[in-house]
Amino acid sequence: MTPAVPDPAGQPVPTGPDLPTAPGIPTGLDVPALAAELGGSGAPVLWEELTWQQAETTAAAQNAVIIPVGATEQHGPHLPLAVDTLICRAVALGVSALTGVPVVPPLSFGVSASHGDFGGTVALRPETMIAVVEDVIDSLYASGVRQFILLNGHIWNNGALDVSAEKLRVRHRDARVRALGYVTMYPGPEVDGHVQYGRALMHANFFETSVMLHLHPELVRMDEATSHIDVDSFWDYRMDQVSETGVWGRDVTDADAKHGGEEFDRCLLTTARAVSAAVSEPWPDPTHRPDPTRRPGATA
Repeated sequence: MTPAVPDPAGQPVPTGPDLPTAPGIPTGLDVPALAAELGGSGAPVLWEELTWQQAETTAAAQNAVIIPVGATEQHGPHLPLAVDTLICRAVALGVSALTGVPVVPPLSFGVSASHGDFGGTVALRPETMIAVVEDVIDSLYASGVRQFILLNGHIWNNGALDVSAEKLRVRHRDARVRALGYVTMYPGPEVDGHVQYGRALMHANFFETSVMLHLHPELVRMDEATSHIDVDSFWDYRMDQVSETGVWGRDVTDADAKHGGEEFDRCLLTTARAVSAAVSEPWPDPTHRPDPTRRPGATA
């Protein structure tokens, strides 16, 4: 078993056995020092491994959770279907270790139908994802959580997650919801994906392949790796309309684990710093809210 860390009530909160579901943090960062700075224990807190009493205590103390959102979709001939879920969950676990904010089990199906005729993809309709996210957050809200970080690993989930966040902010006036990608917290131009054009569209490309070589080299088939010349495009297309292999991006065969580790560390550090600051961010001053007595037609 990995060492248990004390919860705020002094009871041990298990961080999980040494199984693939609860891996160590594969990072070159100084985890103990950063955890001391950002509020974590150095080990991730896995929501599913808490008892209900520990979950209530953790919710009261942290008042926040990280919800990883990935996908199960084709990633070319050299990468597994779970790339978006595996990378996103690894970042989420690292952020939890550094900040103490617990991680719930990942949502492993995403808005992926636009991959078209490539085999293996399991897709949700955007409407379904919105409903799933609402149900998950409503359940966690009932447990006492009031801050929700939807950490996204698949770009086409963005629309559904943004809609979910808007609906939930309206439904729960005392809740805060933010959807962000695991690379959001550092400038897009700094992401070295070997992408030349437009909005940095990338899929199974140099970036993702490098990060997977760092995290899960046993799942990468570099002898099957192939590239696709990225082109400038105003429109978004089904993947099977623009790529014969399911890859979008150049120089895939140049991917390497060292570069992947550097990118992973930067994703982890910048996201952890953002989350640590976010969960302690003051709420807006209530005196800024509209005064109903000053509305037209209102009586004092």
